[in-house]
Order: sequence, then structure tokens, then C-alpha cells
Amino acid sequence: MTTPTSPNLYVTRKLNNMDEAKLFKKEHDNWTKLYYKTLKGLEAMIDVQRQVWNMMKMAEETNITITEMEGTILKVSINN
Repeated sequence: MTTPTSPNLYVTRKLNNMDEAKLFKKEHDNWTKLYYKTLKGLEAMIDVQRQVWNMMKMAEETNITITEMEGTILKVSINN
């Protein structure tokens, strides 16, 4: 709050509104920074989830290959 230094109250109100506008802009900028920081975090989480999903898919394919190899080895050992 500013105290009236001028007999004109309009000037005082205008100065108060400018202070409020500056405060609002600063608060808005803080929220904007937080928003973009949160978005970056979400993108990182999505990337990690995608990598884990790809690793699980590769592990499943590897497991199937190993199971097929075991079956082939058992067939060969039974035939000999």
C-alpha cells in the first residue's frame, strides 16, 4: 500500500494498481515456471516408462527364445 503523497487520489490508486499488477505478474511467472517444470518431470516419467516397457518386451522375447532352446536341447538329448 502506498500512502497518499499527492492530493490526487487517482494517482495513489494507480500506483497501488501497478504494484498489484507487478505482484500478479511475478506470481503468474512463478506458476508458469512450476507448470513447465512439472511438464518436464512428466515427460521424463513417460520416457522411463517407455524404456521399462521396451525392456520388459525384450525380456519376454528372450524368455521365449530360451524356452524354445530348452525344448530343442531336450529333443536332441532324448533322440541320442
